[in-house]
Amino acid sequence: MQPRIMYIEHKTGQNHRGDAWIGKVKYFKSGKTVYFNNQVFKRNKRTGFSSNHYDLNTGDEYWISGVKKNGLDRYWAGGGKIKIDESIINEYLSMVHFETLDKVNFEIVRIPF
Repeated sequence: MQPRIMYIEHKTGQNHRGDAWIGKVKYFKSGKTVYFNNQVFKRNKRTGFSSNHYDLNTGDEYWISGVKKNGLDRYWAGGGKIKIDESIINEYLSMVHFETLDKVNFEIVRIPF
């Protein structure tokens, strides 16, 4: 599969305020394993609204999904800045039809790919 721009949020013990990123992920052939930021995530067998993947090394739970067109990726009851990879900003802005990145809600970082 081609790399995709996705939203990733750490859920374990975070009360919807965990670290969050927007960056490119790679999928393994089955589509059930995701590679991002030097981490490996597997799809949860159980379903829920809080998480849909877990870190294969730590067991921590994560929410991984496509970015929302309205730019509101965080859960409504959550908060905190979303770290966005500097290399995908223009592509992200095009996806959400924004002209600029809101620096109140985003922190520009370099995420290894």
